[in-house]
Amino acid sequence: MENLNQFTDSLVQLRKELHKHPEVSGKEIQTAKRVISFLENHPPDELITGIGTTGVVAIYKGEKAGKTVLFRCELDALPIEESNNFEHRSLINGVSHKCGHDGHMAILCGLAAALHQNKPESGTVILLFQPAEEDGCGAQKVLSDPKFTSIQPDYVFALHNLPGFPIHQIVVKNETFTCAVNSIIIQLKGKTAHAGEPEKGINPALAIATIINQFNANIQVDSTKENYCLITPIYTKIGKKAYGVSAGSGEIHFTVRSDSNLQMRKTEVTLENLAKSIAKEYQLKCKTRWTQGFEANENDETAVATIKKAAKINNFEVFEKEKPFTWGEDFGLFTQHYPGAMFGLGSGIHTPALHNPDYDFPDEIIATGVAIFHQISKQITNAH
Repeated sequence: MENLNQFTDSLVQLRKELHKHPEVSGKEIQTAKRVISFLENHPPDELITGIGTTGVVAIYKGEKAGKTVLFRCELDALPIEESNNFEHRSLINGVSHKCGHDGHMAILCGLAAALHQNKPESGTVILLFQPAEEDGCGAQKVLSDPKFTSIQPDYVFALHNLPGFPIHQIVVKNETFTCAVNSIIIQLKGKTAHAGEPEKGINPALAIATIINQFNANIQVDSTKENYCLITPIYTKIGKKAYGVSAGSGEIHFTVRSDSNLQMRKTEVTLENLAKSIAKEYQLKCKTRWTQGFEANENDETAVATIKKAAKINNFEVFEKEKPFTWGEDFGLFTQHYPGAMFGLGSGIHTPALHNPDYDFPDEIIATGVAIFHQISKQITNAH
């Protein structure tokens, strides 16, 4: 391969370029173009663009038949104003890479370069640069795109950088790696009245208070219990700032988290029924809808063993996590369809947390990500 330092420098340069020009979910047009221009210097056997709107797929094929493995990273940034002042800070007001997707793309581009230089002996390696992870709709868009139908991986893998974990550490877990997350919007319609004659109207305030209390009673913070569930109030609104008017409508939003997709389905039904029965009790019309849903990443045992073996070969420290992460990650939809796993890559104990305005992906872990992905690809494609 080309001089390793030169190779790493080009990936750091790409990462900083991506960091400077962030784009929110579904709008990653320039980001995709930057990825494509990098890939054109390390040409894949097949390049698919515009998958799931802005997604990119690069395919590297071995000479002999064998297994197919897919690695996925994300293209999108977040609607967060960056507070850093370094040279590569975001040039777009109110948008920045605060989840490290710029670093994840650089890792996958590094893998592309490695695969171009050293083609797989057998099998196929697919690199997916996925749009719209942050709003939970990108994985679905990719999977339902007709361009994806010809892609049938035997295994799927993704990593996520993890602030708060030692730098370069590989974090693994069997079964659930990240939680199922879904958000409910409850809209209540009653009847406005004069604030001096509230009995002539139907005010949703007490129903909203009851919903908050009843939902609160369904929280189970002990993740060792089967009914583990976090329910967080996010937003509420009733009436208008008209002090002579008793409110006649209102809404409340919650985010719900569970450590399995099955448990999440049960919780969704419970909460919907609860909201509707409370609304009925208070003579209100009720509409519910769910938004920004993320399937839990349910890791396959063989895939996790593959990650551990790859880490060991590279002399990377492995940490086996006991409990799932409580954040959502839409790679969970891929692990619903194909055997695979998501794992963590430690980005430093004192690194600012994900989604914080001062967060920045640490460039020194790019090479770590490339090395472990490359090793996993060899293990899968050469497994005869």
